[in-house]
Amino acid sequence: MAERMKWIEVIMPQLAESLVSATIGKWLKKPGDRVEQYEPICEVITDKVNAEIPSTVDGIMGDLLVEEGTTIAVGEAICRMQVAASNEEAAEQVTQVSQQQEQVQQHASHSPVAASNTAAHDPNQPMRNRYSPAVQSLAAEHGLNLQSIQGTGAGGRITRKDVLTFVAQGGNAAGSSAQASSAAVQHAPSGVPSASPFSGVNRGNGEMGLTAGEAISASDAGVPVRHSGIHLTESPKIPQIEVEGGGQGRSEYFIDVTPVRNAIARNMRQSVSEIPHAWTMIEVDVTNLVMLRNKLKDEFKRKEGINLTYLSFMMKGVVNAIKDFPIMNSVWAVDKIIVKRDINLSMAVGTEDSVLTPVIKHADQRNIAGLAREVDELARKTREGTLKLDHMQGGTFTVNNTGSFGSILSQPIINYPQAAILTFESIVKKPVVINDMIAVRSMANLCLSLDHRILDGVISGRFLQRVKENLEGYTMETKVY
Repeated sequence: MAERMKWIEVIMPQLAESLVSATIGKWLKKPGDRVEQYEPICEVITDKVNAEIPSTVDGIMGDLLVEEGTTIAVGEAICRMQVAASNEEAAEQVTQVSQQQEQVQQHASHSPVAASNTAAHDPNQPMRNRYSPAVQSLAAEHGLNLQSIQGTGAGGRITRKDVLTFVAQGGNAAGSSAQASSAAVQHAPSGVPSASPFSGVNRGNGEMGLTAGEAISASDAGVPVRHSGIHLTESPKIPQIEVEGGGQGRSEYFIDVTPVRNAIARNMRQSVSEIPHAWTMIEVDVTNLVMLRNKLKDEFKRKEGINLTYLSFMMKGVVNAIKDFPIMNSVWAVDKIIVKRDINLSMAVGTEDSVLTPVIKHADQRNIAGLAREVDELARKTREGTLKLDHMQGGTFTVNNTGSFGSILSQPIINYPQAAILTFESIVKKPVVINDMIAVRSMANLCLSLDHRILDGVISGRFLQRVKENLEGYTMETKVY
């Protein structure tokens, strides 16, 4: 006798306490694929890191309810799966939140505002009236009535592409009413035309838009265009262009803000608005450190397979100084200051489109070689996009090797809610006076931004002096193991 099957919905889980939404980056399974329990079904992009979503049950993949690139709130359904009815416990675990979400939606549909904007339910389009946050935001931006847009997603779901196509066609998509089109024009933001001057251009594959040559012409004509992603070292890729409308004067383009960039903006704004920043710096003679590293780096590379960087020496000097001044390892908590016992160093790692701060846990318990391994591993995972949420949590003090890209002076923003951030600037040979004689030495600046609610000039100055002493105290006999 064939085993009875049932359908369940897989929801977007809450990967972190502060996570409220995530973007589907890539589907790893397609409809009809067999899925085993704990097997990843998709990759998601959060405001911190990328992560894989594992299946909680054995089953067969059904409809994919969310397109790649779509941002969806925690608790919303992302796909449907067919599972054995005997798998009750696992199925209930998956569907409980889904049922709660459905109840919330039903409650919202009975409210006067929701009822006025909701059309009759079409049983052939079960997803017709379920909109992702990205779709809702885009519709609000252009003043659109989503009921007038024909969805092409699973179950009739309206996707971001559907909304953009509707806008590009001037609000005259199939099935739309004249009233809806008029409303879209009336509510369009000031200065934004209702139709693109290039809306009639077809790429030849059924998609509306510009070819590469036409895009260049559009740019030359001063037409603003939109690019997906952020490109810091190259010109934005032409095929990823969406026309925004005509314009005069200089050409310009728009860059879609990624979840990670949104998180950076939010955290930086919070840090600057809540923390009264103060700044100080000190100059350090790192001549002995340079000679020590030059002596050890080749052998270390052969033995460990990684580079022995200045950052690991700097980190060791910092954690030893924090032991002497534990107030540097603290956070502000309104009516008290919380001093952290564990010294977990956050290290700033730059990628092409963001800066992340993975954490070296218990950094004070590691020698220089151990710190070098952690630095190499976390930097590699950051650039490969394989960091886990645990790698990003628990930091108590941040260091940044700004000297790696030639900076000699910087004023960093504190990694909220920490008390301070320290940058290690570029090493520069310069003449200095030693015992009334001029000598050429390798010098570097250390720059400290501090939370003035917690730290004052005296304690911060003493801390910097201790870091300076530690870095200048390296000798040719210093051990890295």
